[in-house]
Amino acid sequence: MRVLAVWGAVVVALVGGGTAAAVGEPEADLAYHGAASMAGGLVDVRFTPRNHGPAAVPDATVRLRWSEPLVNEQTLPAGCARSAEQVVLCRVGALAADGIGERVAMRVRLRGAPSEVLLEIDTVWNGGTVDRNRESDPQRVLVLDSGDQYYF
Repeated sequence: MRVLAVWGAVVVALVGGGTAAAVGEPEADLAYHGAASMAGGLVDVRFTPRNHGPAAVPDATVRLRWSEPLVNEQTLPAGCARSAEQVVLCRVGALAADGIGERVAMRVRLRGAPSEVLLEIDTVWNGGTVDRNRESDPQRVLVLDSGDQYYF
């Protein structure tokens, strides 16, 4: 019984708050800001990654997930690849502390011609850094088939 209590305390220490496992690891704070528009099932997305620091990020990958499936054939920018029916991953590379990365721009075609799509953007790899402010990573934007720009 005493062994179970000790293991329970270890699990709580490691999982509770998520900080015990991250002691000594560099900390970074990634965010993505940009715009998206849609017309006739074509979605234009452009965004710029930013690292609010305090440490540099040696490499990062962002995930773009649409609420509607993409057509099978897509022309994606260098560093981007499909990973699922509704998901594209893009390498954004290294980001200096308090630095801005290269702008990513793409046009994808959705299957059919939906009147709206929800686009979610978040970090899937941050080069081994710890991000204690995960609130600034994920972005969600509802894009209507109006040709209007929707900013995130």
